[in-house]
Amino acid sequence: MSQAADDRPRAVVLLSGGLDSATVLAMARADGFDCHCLAVHYGQRHNAELRASRQLAETHGAASHREIDVSDVGRFGGSALTDAAIDVPEDGGQGIPVTYVPARNTLFLSIALGWAEVLEAEAIYIGVNAVDFSGYPDCRPDFIEAFRALARVATKAGVEGRPTDIRAPLIDLPKAEIIRRGSALGVDYSQTVSCYQADDDGRACGACDACRLRREGFEVAGVPDPTRYQGHPQAHA
Repeated sequence: MSQAADDRPRAVVLLSGGLDSATVLAMARADGFDCHCLAVHYGQRHNAELRASRQLAETHGAASHREIDVSDVGRFGGSALTDAAIDVPEDGGQGIPVTYVPARNTLFLSIALGWAEVLEAEAIYIGVNAVDFSGYPDCRPDFIEAFRALARVATKAGVEGRPTDIRAPLIDLPKAEIIRRGSALGVDYSQTVSCYQADDDGRACGACDACRLRREGFEVAGVPDPTRYQGHPQAHA
């Protein structure tokens, strides 16, 4: 990791290791922030993304990278990403899918907010998106605005008039535009893991909702897809 620059403002970047969070890290760097990256182990079945998070932080010269283990929350179940008894769907479907993890982004932002206050960070960056997404309620503008309001009243910094800004720069961008912007900023998407059921080597299944959205994004953007697949028959469909 790079040494923190005393004259640069600080930001906490929620860095899952996926395509969107990698793009957000590059954006935060381009905005002039000294980036402190946060990855969260919440009991997800696709742990390869955590290794990707560490690699991305190193590649992009983050000031620091921390991995927080709250994996016990995965024992609550209720999501295909944390409960092995629930299959990851491969056909989309209507409504909020079973890959939704209850209150996940609320938990992530709460942890990030605590660290941001200690760091005296000006902003928290999160890669939520409400255009090409799976319909999760905690990826929508209303959620981000509500958390901004919470940050203003729930922290010492907030009540003293120095609230941490919650930034979601991808919120209204289609996946193809996210890929174009990230590519322009030098993001190496081969380092990212988006798949809901990636194997231990980070290879994607090619069939889940995350893989479908990612693949379509590269196609529309006209950017070669560097994703490593497991050889699933639908991987390149």
